[in-house]
Amino acid sequence: MNVLPTTLDGVLEIKPDVFGDHRGFFVETFRAQALADAGVEVTFVQDNHSRSRRGTLRGLHFQTAPGQAKLVRCARGAIFDVAVDLRRSSATYGRWAGFKLDDESMRELFVPAGFAHGFCVLSEVADVVYKCSSYYDPATEAEIAYDDPELAIVWPTEVEPIVSERDANAPRLADVAAALPF
Repeated sequence: MNVLPTTLDGVLEIKPDVFGDHRGFFVETFRAQALADAGVEVTFVQDNHSRSRRGTLRGLHFQTAPGQAKLVRCARGAIFDVAVDLRRSSATYGRWAGFKLDDESMRELFVPAGFAHGFCVLSEVADVVYKCSSYYDPATEAEIAYDDPELAIVWPTEVEPIVSERDANAPRLADVAAALPF
């Protein structure tokens, strides 16, 4: 398992070893020691699984205090996964990075607390599985607009993305920046 830094401090791309043969494959998708060796000390307390169809865009979501780190992988299909730095004191505040995650490479993304996260589905169907460092709490859930022109995220969608009402009405980063706890 290779844990690699990205252009956003704290966001890590994880490239696991995939062992395949005529029967299928085997991959280790989580190893606490590999993350600890990369400087990440996180205890995950909840696993989530979502299934979405092509063109669906989910995000950009985050949890306010205490924040929530995520370890994201695409167990079926392919997604374009995005992390946005919401840490106001960070040199990369307001910047984003995108990664293709799919069921062939089995790459994963570690997104620390203090980042918004979202993805769009590139395949016919995608199952996204992610570990969370804090329990879901509706009182601390928040979002920013996936189409915020100041973020200028380049989503690889061919048509208008399929989004929830919550995501369609999300505020821009500039509208919530002063209230961010990070």
